[in-house]
Formats: sequence, structure tokens, C-alpha cells
Amino acid sequence: MRETASTIIIEENNFYLNVYVDPFNKRIRVDDYRGNTSIVLKQAEELVYQHKAEKLIIKGRLEDLRFFYEKGLQPEVILDGYFLGSDAYFFSKFYTNDRKKNEHWLKEDEIIQNIYQLDKSVEKAYPPKEYELKKADESCAEQLSTLYRQVFEIYPTPLHDPEYVKKTMKEGTVYYVFFHDGKIVSAASAEMNLFYKNAELTDCATLPEYRGKYGLMKILLKELEGELKSQGVFCAYSIARSLSFGMNAALYQLGYSYRGRFMNNCYIYDKLEDMNLWVKNLANC
Repeated sequence: MRETASTIIIEENNFYLNVYVDPFNKRIRVDDYRGNTSIVLKQAEELVYQHKAEKLIIKGRLEDLRFFYEKGLQPEVILDGYFLGSDAYFFSKFYTNDRKKNEHWLKEDEIIQNIYQLDKSVEKAYPPKEYELKKADESCAEQLSTLYRQVFEIYPTPLHDPEYVKKTMKEGTVYYVFFHDGKIVSAASAEMNLFYKNAELTDCATLPEYRGKYGLMKILLKELEGELKSQGVFCAYSIARSLSFGMNAALYQLGYSYRGRFMNNCYIYDKLEDMNLWVKNLANC
């Protein structure tokens, strides 16, 4: 049985802390904080030890950069415009030697270098009428879970469970899908933070036999971008497997900019993987 992730909010007289506890990926993520930063970090590390986590991630603000450097945290990515237009600086700390090891860093660097040589103007033909583009609802949950089971042996969230998919929909996550021959063959979602006006484009999956033909994923992401803009959300970002040339290339060709890499961030596909961050200001397009 997979241990359920949860959000913990701690609020005292001199600090506020919003933490995502992620047992499956053995990490603690500080999504928001205010007040005394020393106490915030101390409380976050107590949760790391309590839950036997291997990695701490903090979404930091510009004014706290020096503090996190002094405390030995490692800067990993910058996310433009995350906090109502102000940038977020993601810092990490590792608690085991194995979690800090990386055998693919140079290869992942090479992938980014090669992607930035691609021609952004190349457009694929729009898929034929047999492909139906649709905004998914709860009736699609079973098929969505089937798709994620087929594409990912391991996934950082329990999308293999249709009830979890329904739960995310009820909480505001928007899914767009392509149907072909009555089944979902490609899907992507947007998780919106309407308070800070940002959104993560995520859960991108296409069946192997449908990849590279009509640019299905790019079309889905463009639809999601339109949905975000209609709700006044202009900070769009996505986190892609660092070893996936195709997904990173798709984001680059859609106008996203590379902003860094999370080391040994989550279990996805078939192992613990590094993840690249890409960001786009939708107000400029």
C-alpha cells in the first residue's frame, strides 16, 4: 500500500509554514512560508527527520537567498514569476549520500545543449479528424489511469488509481486528452495555484505508438495554456524528466525556457530521476 502524501500547515506567533510531505518520493517540500526564517528551516528539518525523508526542497524568495546559502542549502532552479510575478528560488538539502549521487549529469547537460540548437519554427501536421481533442471530466478517470499505467511503471503521484484522478479534478486540476479509436492516447494536465497565479503543466503522457507523429503533446499543452490565460494565470511551468529528449524539446519549441535541474527529485518511469524545470510567461504570447 502506497503511503499517502499530505499537506501540513504550522502557524505560530512568529512564523507560518506550509509543507508538502511526500513519503513515496522520500522528500519534504516547503511550498510557502512567512516570518522567522530560522524557525521555518528548523521546523522543516524536524519534519525531514520525523518522516525519514532524504531530500528537503524550499521555494525561497529573493530576500532569503543569503540565509539559505549560509545554511548549506543548494540552489537548484529559478521559477520566473511564481509568487504573483516575483521569482521563486528553489533550494534543496540532501540527507543521504546516495540521494546526492548522480551518474547522468553530463548526459543531461548534453541533452539541454542539443535542444537549444533545435529549430522552433518546425510545425507538425495537425492530427486527422479521427483524433478527438477533449477537456476531460470524471468519466475519463478510468482511461486516464490506464494510460498512466501503460506509460509509467512508476509515477510520483498515484495517477494509476482512477479515484485519485477524480480527486485531483475536484480540487481544480484540468486535464486535456486526445482520443483515438475510442481510447485516450495522450494526456496532460494543469495544476493551478490561483492564490499566487501560477500553474504547473504536468502528467504528460502519450502511448509509444502515437509519439512523434502529429505533435499531440504540444497541442494539449497549448490548450492548457489557453485555459490558464482565461483564468488570469500567466506563470506556466513544467517539470520534465532530464533524460527525456522528446518532452524537453517539446517545451523548448513551445517557447519555454530552461531554468535548472532538480537532482534525484522523484520516482518516475522506472527509477529515481533528475527533473528539468521549464517556465513561460503567458502574458507575452
